[in-house]
Amino acid sequence: MTATARNDLRSILRTGLSKSLASLLIKIATAGLTYAMYVVMSRLMGRTEYGYFAFGLSLATVLAIAAGMGQQTAILRYWQEEQVAARQDRAVRALRAGGALTILASLLVSLGLLLVSLFVQLLGDASQPVAHLYAAATLVLPMALAEYWSSALRAQGSVWTALVPRDIIWRLAATLTVVVLVYAGQPVTGSQGLVLCATILALALGLQLWGARGRNYAIAPTLAGTRAYWQEYSKPSQWFLIATVIDSATLNVDIILVGLLVDPENAGTYFNAFRTAGLLTLFMFAITLVVAPMVARHYHAGELRKAQAVTALFAWAGFVFSLGVFSVFVLFGDPILSLFGGEHAGGVEILLLLSAGLLFEASTGPTRIVMMMTGHERDYVRIFGGIMLVGMALQLIVIPIYGPTGAAAINAGSRIVAQLVIAWWSRTHIGLDTTLLGVLRINQLVDAPTPRRA
Repeated sequence: MTATARNDLRSILRTGLSKSLASLLIKIATAGLTYAMYVVMSRLMGRTEYGYFAFGLSLATVLAIAAGMGQQTAILRYWQEEQVAARQDRAVRALRAGGALTILASLLVSLGLLLVSLFVQLLGDASQPVAHLYAAATLVLPMALAEYWSSALRAQGSVWTALVPRDIIWRLAATLTVVVLVYAGQPVTGSQGLVLCATILALALGLQLWGARGRNYAIAPTLAGTRAYWQEYSKPSQWFLIATVIDSATLNVDIILVGLLVDPENAGTYFNAFRTAGLLTLFMFAITLVVAPMVARHYHAGELRKAQAVTALFAWAGFVFSLGVFSVFVLFGDPILSLFGGEHAGGVEILLLLSAGLLFEASTGPTRIVMMMTGHERDYVRIFGGIMLVGMALQLIVIPIYGPTGAAAINAGSRIVAQLVIAWWSRTHIGLDTTLLGVLRINQLVDAPTPRRA
């Protein structure tokens, strides 16, 4: 490798690392606020109402991802593809059309959930609460739009405008509002907490739109050109959609299944353990926010060495961080979970099982992003989706017998198998090694003579 090439790599990695550190700072603040939010909700709502809140939030999250129509991932790739090809007008069209599709689909999904909730209320057991289902419907649109706008802004190089409104302002305002209401003598139920979160997130999105316009970022949706965009990109978007739904399902369906097959109280405990385990991938997630557009740009420009260098650096950075957090969980898992209240402290076994699966995932690097940004979304769905869906089917059998601990064991095992297969597939078929060993492959790659097109 020439001195010029080495300098180019260093410059790219420095830029990516600086953005990743900014993203990490935001995500650390987010993690703290999110944790505070869940602790406050858990202690002030009580175990049962908090269980309904956790169930409704998990359900709304999965439905919001589905309502995104895969556009939150598509824009990360299409914006870079069109920029590399110097087609700015097509990049803007894709961004605005993606926003319009997200809004339309969110409204339909919310309506569907409202109708299902009404059906359950009319034909189900009169003693079975359904208010949290109605409340979850109000969260779908703001959550879906928040996810899309975050991706759209990150595709344009923004970090702070993309993340601060949703990740910091929303969580801080929601937490403080609940505290004020409770101490003013107004108890907050699970369903009320969900509606409150939806309202505050909508206000945060208004602030984000105002901030984006002031910095000349394009995020406003429009119906103009949406039909032509969908006709051209509907097939890959469908695979993006399936992939994002599966990813969201692996983080939320466990909680829903525990709530349905065991009880809301155990769903709340599992929710706390899963969200705590998620802190282990905090840096990996922060890195992913930056890596996605970088991998897309370098890969589609044929710059394979740069794409591999970016992937390898961030695989190591994410794994080292994850290993440190895992060690903290091993030593202090019980007192950490006890923050949610004494009745949740018994979830340490669940926490460690889930954390083990996430630690292994960190060791395989940004596998999902590499496959999605290089045009292999269909293969990602087939591999990851197939393995994780088998795991979810096993959970239906295991949860009634072994409860939340069985759900955590199946989740961790499925994740390990899936990541092994995806990492092997990426190296074999894409040419990029996403694992910790990828650093050894940088000098072995040869840049493509012409830009790659997915």
